[in-house]
Amino acid sequence: MCLAVSEMVSGLVAANLGGDVLKKRVALPGRGKRGGACTLVATCRTSRWFFVFGFDKNEKASVSRTELEALQWLAIQLLDLSVAQLEVAAQDGSLQEICHEH
Repeated sequence: MCLAVSEMVSGLVAANLGGDVLKKRVALPGRGKRGGACTLVATCRTSRWFFVFGFDKNEKASVSRTELEALQWLAIQLLDLSVAQLEVAAQDGSLQEICHEH
């Protein structure tokens, strides 16, 4: 996931779905990106990148309109969190930080 964020920072994004939601293809072990998964990320393209949804490309082509609207709403909620709120969410397990560059 950290590699995927690094690639997105560099502009390697499969699609901008609007509402601060980006689509990124990621490789799965032994399958590469072609046989991999799609992840949807909520981001303001600065320091906050939230992986909000993922699916196997072989099982689903894309998200539905209803799913996208829900993910865009979730993006707004996540990106509006203060640093203190993020710390509480990480401590109580609501959110999990998977990589952090100092």
